[in-house]
Amino acid sequence: MCGPEPVNCFPVLMNILSNTFLRLFNSTARFRVWSQLFYTGESPDLKTYIFFGLFTYLLVLAAGLPPLFAMSSMEDYKVKSTSC
Repeated sequence: MCGPEPVNCFPVLMNILSNTFLRLFNSTARFRVWSQLFYTGESPDLKTYIFFGLFTYLLVLAAGLPPLFAMSSMEDYKVKSTSC
């Protein structure tokens, strides 16, 4: 039931417990659990969207960090702090 990777054990355990509780309460519904994290179909459009989304996020992050350091330096200059 459980593969050699511990990542697969938790979904299998949750599937067994959930279906057991559903059977105890006389329900006809069942849970199905997949251990694949992402859709594995080959889609070049999806890869392109993910790449450009992450690239845009990194550009925004890179544009926001230098002003943070500059503001910290200006604040140190105003209070005339020095490092030892």
